[in-house]
Amino acid sequence: MTASNGGIPSEEFKNYFNSVQTPFPEPIDGKIDTLQFLEASRGVVCLVDQLGNVFAPVKYDMTGNIEKINQVYNTDLERHSNLNDLILTEKSAGGILATDALLWLRRALHMILRFFELVLEDGSSEELVGLLKTAYRETLITYHKWPLQLLFSMLCRMCPNRSRLIQVMSLNRSHTEASVYRDLAVFTAALRLNVDSLAAFYSEHQLECENKVPQLVAPNKVSGW
Repeated sequence: MTASNGGIPSEEFKNYFNSVQTPFPEPIDGKIDTLQFLEASRGVVCLVDQLGNVFAPVKYDMTGNIEKINQVYNTDLERHSNLNDLILTEKSAGGILATDALLWLRRALHMILRFFELVLEDGSSEELVGLLKTAYRETLITYHKWPLQLLFSMLCRMCPNRSRLIQVMSLNRSHTEASVYRDLAVFTAALRLNVDSLAAFYSEHQLECENKVPQLVAPNKVSGW
């Protein structure tokens, strides 16, 4: 896989973002490549899975939603080559499976994106619990009723510190912080374009749903962590 800066990273500078993570696609005329978006989203799931139980509910919900979108994508690869056409085709047919799944996948990605942005903006704090709570408060809390809010507050206590986060992102390599932060910035910028583009698309086509999720149940039963 090519590095996020367009080249093959040398062994000493390899990290999660330039050698494992599929980059999020650049929206073209507001449209987002379906396959690349799904692969990139799977990469995010793999990353947060390594950060401990704090992201477990997010991981399960994202995984389920990725597979729902993929299920619809596979019904017509040509017509569903970008997320926008996939959703509009489903809407015209009266379906909602991928539409709902992408809504919640985008919201989960938004929280993770905001957390990483705050990690970059702060730059020094070893403890990241406060940053994660801020990211949640700015993104997902609006869509959760108090049981889920309480669960997240409890899970936040298990948030990895900065050293552990960088260790995971660096693939356990030493003295690579600079390259990790550089490629994390590239990654978050691309993810921000995708999240904002999808939010604008859903708003334009009146696809947003403001219903609140009351509690977490089996991951294959409901979206909305």
